[in-house]
Amino acid sequence: MTCETSSVFRFALAQHQDVPKLVPQVDMVDIGSSFAMTYAFCSQFSKGVYTIMGLYDRKTVNMLMSFCGSLHVCFITPSFPVKTNNQFVLQLRPQLQEPLMALLEHFKWKRFVYMYSSDSGLTVLQRILDTAAERSWQVTSANLDTMTEKTFIKLLADLDYKEDFHIIIDCELERLNNILNLVKDSLINTLVYLWVDFLQVRLEGLTGHVEFNEQGHRTNYTLTVMELSHMGPRKIGFWNEKRGYVHTPISRLPTEELVNLLNKTYIVTTILEAPYMMLKKNHEQFAGNDKYEGYCAELASEIAKHVGFTYRLELVGDGKYGSRDPETKQWNGMVGELVYGKADMAVAPLTITLVREQDIDFTKPFMSLGISIMIKKPTKSKPGVFSFLDPLAYEIWMCIVFAYIGVSVVLFLVSRFSPYEWQGEESDEEDETVPASNQNQNQQKDKETPEHINDFGIFNSLWFSLGAFMQQGCDISPRSLSGRIVGGVWWFFTLIIISSYTANLAAFLTVERMVSPIESAEDLAKQTEIAYGTLEGGSTKDFFKRSKIAVFEKMWSYMRSADPSVFVKSTNEGVIRVRKSKGKYAYLLESSMNEYIEQRKPCDTMKVGGNLDSKGYGVATPKASPLRNPVNLAVLKLNEQGLLDKLKNRWWYDKGECGIGGGDSKLEFIFLNFVFDFSRNSALQELIDAAMMSTTTGRGGENGRVVAHDFPKAGAQGLPCMSKAAGRGLSSTGM
Repeated sequence: MTCETSSVFRFALAQHQDVPKLVPQVDMVDIGSSFAMTYAFCSQFSKGVYTIMGLYDRKTVNMLMSFCGSLHVCFITPSFPVKTNNQFVLQLRPQLQEPLMALLEHFKWKRFVYMYSSDSGLTVLQRILDTAAERSWQVTSANLDTMTEKTFIKLLADLDYKEDFHIIIDCELERLNNILNLVKDSLINTLVYLWVDFLQVRLEGLTGHVEFNEQGHRTNYTLTVMELSHMGPRKIGFWNEKRGYVHTPISRLPTEELVNLLNKTYIVTTILEAPYMMLKKNHEQFAGNDKYEGYCAELASEIAKHVGFTYRLELVGDGKYGSRDPETKQWNGMVGELVYGKADMAVAPLTITLVREQDIDFTKPFMSLGISIMIKKPTKSKPGVFSFLDPLAYEIWMCIVFAYIGVSVVLFLVSRFSPYEWQGEESDEEDETVPASNQNQNQQKDKETPEHINDFGIFNSLWFSLGAFMQQGCDISPRSLSGRIVGGVWWFFTLIIISSYTANLAAFLTVERMVSPIESAEDLAKQTEIAYGTLEGGSTKDFFKRSKIAVFEKMWSYMRSADPSVFVKSTNEGVIRVRKSKGKYAYLLESSMNEYIEQRKPCDTMKVGGNLDSKGYGVATPKASPLRNPVNLAVLKLNEQGLLDKLKNRWWYDKGECGIGGGDSKLEFIFLNFVFDFSRNSALQELIDAAMMSTTTGRGGENGRVVAHDFPKAGAQGLPCMSKAAGRGLSSTGM
């Protein structure tokens, strides 16, 4: 399957993807291998498919016909048509025997060469040979599959010596393109007729209406006959079953105009507008076209190479693109020079509009664009002291705080009610110094009142939850099953929260966000603080003047009555006004120019929002100019070759001064300033608190702890809910 056939097949599947019962099964096989075709056919048939679509060649066609007839499976193919009575085979490709015979009779060819491929041309060749025997034609056949490039060129050279010879080529499109390029490169003065299958019928389809006869062959189709000339392929007629071959008149340029096209030096008007047309830095050292550079300068050079004419670039006298005065109906700018015969062609960023098209001709657009908004780039916002809270919303932080408090309280209550969280306290060293007479008495009291402590007081519970949230942990951990369940759930919660926070924090710290006051044309229309305007005497101004959209009508009403005027005389003036207005002026201009200026220093402008419309730049010529069609074909060819995109990348981005990325992603000190401030302030506060505590209570035991007096155990026993151990546990844990 060729690339073209595969693309058409996938496109057809995409058009019918909304059909739920249509499930494609695709196999890529070698159509010349009988084993591979048999295996693929049987494999698809075993899956229960209703229809098989594909290609074949002369080696496998009979096998496929037999399978379809025996298994009653419909086979649809765009391959070369063959004679068959199999009703389960539908052949999309029309037969060429009858159209070819009609063409030979119309031109009365009796000596010609028929070049064919082995698959598609054998049937046609047999018909030609049968007819040649009846009418005494001198036919020479050549199999393209067995010919090399050298033998083909030699054959053309031999035929070039003869006066009355013709060549008919019947082969695949890819091979046909190569042959036509060889004919063009060999500079042989000949006309080659080629066939293009193009159906002009009534029903839907990529090629029109598709209809088959009882044998599964195409019927009611139309073929277009194309002639290869020095200017490229052109239509000379068509053929159908009802009318036969119909020769259509060919519009040709007069010989004098063709001679003038090659010998005359044409005047190409243009305008200085970066990056389309600019003077070189050392332009004084050059003369003529060499002193200019830019997108349009290179475009004009490429068009001249393809068409084959010479030209001279001249700047427009009044420095305007072209608009018509509403009172005098006179044109100015480049359009005026074309209308009044001062120039032969305009190569510049000239917008294709209806008003201009009425008086001049445009080629196909060489660049697509639209009206956009330019504003001064706003100041990038720097992170504040509490910017570390930005990765999560305010509501999430509040939920985290409540969850932290709630989990701590639940852990405290669970630890209080669970006996596994209570443990006996070890005997103090002071008990060793007690006289033996008192030890028996103390042991008896300890047996009566056992001492137990609980590590999870309210403050320790809060500390445990905080340590888990900060991914640090602490010295204590729950012993009971219920406490561990609470701790595990909290650990899982903190895992998700910390992971999400870390991911968002990286983006917030490395990306400087810019808050733009304007995001669209609607934002401009509903405010009056920021002025906005367009170029005086350009297509952008005409767009707002003639627009019937409510938003654009409101914008035009403001621009027309604004004082001082919001219109500028040149694009450069508009850009300067945007840069000096401190964000109080927005300039409306073409998106291509907006993107270019955004890449130029001082890199302080930016494009906001989408394009307000869609239009294009075209090469302009006077009405009925002989240059129009050749230049139009040249623009299309340059577009297909990708040269227009290369030119734009070269002059917009390759020569840009601001870059297209975000630059270095290293963190600056200002991004982490809040961390240092927070740590410094916390450390200072702790030092102050420690100093005040030391001043108030004095120094005590180890690590600055105050040595508390021993209280008699009887005091502890007097508390109904607290023993001596419990009281000491409270003092050590913060209870």
